[in-house]
Amino acid sequence: MPRGSTSRPDHRRALGASGERAVAAWYESGGYEVLDRNWRTRSGELDLVLGRDRVVVFCEVKTRRTETFGAPVEAITHEKRQRLRVLAAQWLEDHRAVAREVRFDVAAVFVRPGTAPTVEVIESAF
Repeated sequence: MPRGSTSRPDHRRALGASGERAVAAWYESGGYEVLDRNWRTRSGELDLVLGRDRVVVFCEVKTRRTETFGAPVEAITHEKRQRLRVLAAQWLEDHRAVAREVRFDVAAVFVRPGTAPTVEVIESAF
């Protein structure tokens, strides 16, 4: 694509970023602190890392405009769950985090024209 034009990956990235902002706000309204966003290693990426008291939450965010291709949570395969567990262990080690509890949540965000994003969080999803 020519420089300056809108490409599909940029559109998807913007959609994903808007979903992550909505989920971060949802957690913050519940007293959580955002510890990290889009933490990356060679192995992959953690969308959101949140904390409250000594609980560390690793949240995978899936943002969609429709359910045409299934519910967002269905995109979290066994392999994805395994990769997230490995990434979480790396994050905890890199940050020397002391957690009494570690939790893996999945957030589904639906963005529809003319309405605020709808956030659904499944706590302890896996």
